Amino acid sequence: MAPTIHPTAHVSEDAQIGEGTQIWHEVQIREGAKVGKDCRLGKCVYIGVDVEIGDNCKIQNRATIYQGVKVGSDVFIGPHVVFTNDLYPRAATVDWKVVPTIVKDGSSIGANSTILCGITIGEYAMIGAGSVVTRDVEPHELIIGNPAKRVGYVCHCGRKLMNNYCKHCNKKVTVGAFE
Repeated sequence: MAPTIHPTAHVSEDAQIGEGTQIWHEVQIREGAKVGKDCRLGKCVYIGVDVEIGDNCKIQNRATIYQGVKVGSDVFIGPHVVFTNDLYPRAATVDWKVVPTIVKDGSSIGANSTILCGITIGEYAMIGAGSVVTRDVEPHELIIGNPAKRVGYVCHCGRKLMNNYCKHCNKKVTVGAFE
């Protein structure tokens, strides 16, 4: 199934969009960006130059994903999430470098979170709304706050684990402090 692209969206001719992906109002996808299959990009999402988005991702309204970010598959990015890509931002500089950020499969990033560049967000990690992420996030780790700190671990289903056990789906998940 071909992607659905709203007429107000601007998708570069050099971008690659996967089958079944839905791109809504006023989205901008820049040169060299790759968006996988069956993704949903909400109103006013910005995808920067050479950004990579995996399959089955949901990126909600006004999220900004700048050059240097690579997002895995099955990732949720809430509304107004911002990724940075420069450790020493200045309006004009000759030595600007993109600092890569990696978001691994299955992770979720809550609304209004800010993700500083140069970090990795592990598989199935969950970042609470409004968090400022300044360090790597372990797989299944649940973090919240400014700066974001660990408050536990979550299952694949997103529920908080108790001693590496999920009461919701009756699964045992070996993570972080429980290893």
